[in-house]
Amino acid sequence: MAPPPSVTVIEDGRVAVPPPPASGDVSAPAQFKLTALDAQWIPLPLIQRVLVFDGGEGGAIPPFEDVVASLRASLAETVARLLPLAGRIVHLPETGEAAIDCSERGVAGDVRFVVAECDGADAARVAGDVDHDVALMEQLAPVLDADALPAETMAAQVTRLGGGGGGVAVGVALHHAVVDGRSVWRFIEAWAACCRGDDAWSAAPAPAFDRAAVALPDGEELARDVLRKYAPNLPVTTVPQFLVKGRLKHSRRTFTVAAAQMLRLKQRIIAGGGLTASASPPSGFVALASLAWVSFVRSKHATGAIAADDEVYLFFFIDCRGRRAAFDPPVGEGFFGTCISGCLARATARDLLSSDDGGLVAAAKAVQEEVRRAAEDPLAGWEWMALVGRIALDRLVNMSGSTRFPAYEAADFGWGSPSRTELVTMNHSGQVVLVAAKGGGGGVQASVSLHPEHMDKFKSHFESYLG
Repeated sequence: MAPPPSVTVIEDGRVAVPPPPASGDVSAPAQFKLTALDAQWIPLPLIQRVLVFDGGEGGAIPPFEDVVASLRASLAETVARLLPLAGRIVHLPETGEAAIDCSERGVAGDVRFVVAECDGADAARVAGDVDHDVALMEQLAPVLDADALPAETMAAQVTRLGGGGGGVAVGVALHHAVVDGRSVWRFIEAWAACCRGDDAWSAAPAPAFDRAAVALPDGEELARDVLRKYAPNLPVTTVPQFLVKGRLKHSRRTFTVAAAQMLRLKQRIIAGGGLTASASPPSGFVALASLAWVSFVRSKHATGAIAADDEVYLFFFIDCRGRRAAFDPPVGEGFFGTCISGCLARATARDLLSSDDGGLVAAAKAVQEEVRRAAEDPLAGWEWMALVGRIALDRLVNMSGSTRFPAYEAADFGWGSPSRTELVTMNHSGQVVLVAAKGGGGGVQASVSLHPEHMDKFKSHFESYLG
């Protein structure tokens, strides 16, 4: 039996970030204090994502040395426009706050850039595995040293994949106190456009970084309270080990839901009476969240892990940008940072276990109602860690991402869209990550993390609704 593939680091270097372009916000402050929305993420795992390229669409991949050079140069140019990614998260002991400090940008060592190679797996294998090789995926993304402040805000890695077909993997690690999912994809889209020489990216409106736009009541004191509660030992910010080491114990599988399947799923919800006469048709998110929730409950009920009388939960985030109900004036659509609030739908397992489409309809009603509530009061769940801290996590589905995140369209660095992209940091059983599927057209990619004994049952239930 061949040994499992391993990754060897060739270079662990730095990319110097130049001063911002003249068209950028040169008057932007060198330091941004974290808001309460940011501060909750200080002790939690980073965002790590991997993009796998085999050169199958859009042309052959250039020689690896050229790939490295173009990625390195374009990363420096991109980060020069996305100021917080060139900074460090620092502790301000005199006030008890934390901030993103960008005062040393332009000095060599702003962003870590790792070059590596993997001889045991090519892009076709990594991209084609329905079940993830979690240990390999973790080696294809860089790791930030975030156990204490000051902490880096991002790093990048490019890995030459060996085997018969070759290929390249691009991995990123970003601190969640600095970016949310929408900001991650804005960064990747800008980096890819710059790398392929698309001048339009540099002419786009400059992003906004000033956390003052996220104007929570008693904002500075609230941020200090959050840090005292969730990171009481600053500057030490140790990530709980169970969130990191437990990842390797979970089974992960990726499902692709085509646009036609999505339409049929929505029609089943409507036909089953899942919406009131005045309600709008279910969104793609509501439909997929309902399906994942029902499949999760049914798979765990089959093994006795969830009883019919148990309360079960579905958690997700909403984007607060552009919502006057959250902030007045609203945070602009161009805000680059963390601007999300938590939502929690509840149901009794018995309702989701109903025969035929009854469970799917019950789930859709609960999710749709939470979406409606969140639109009226987006910040009710801003302290999401407290929200999930009061419930049984083994009965929770955690939805993240969005059916609208252009994971494949946004990531063409000049040699075609990736053949696969996955979030590495899926930290517990019951997590589901959504992005728009490859090829566009309304399809959705759903990546699922579950205990191995539940995954086959989940797959069976999930796919039975899509036929």
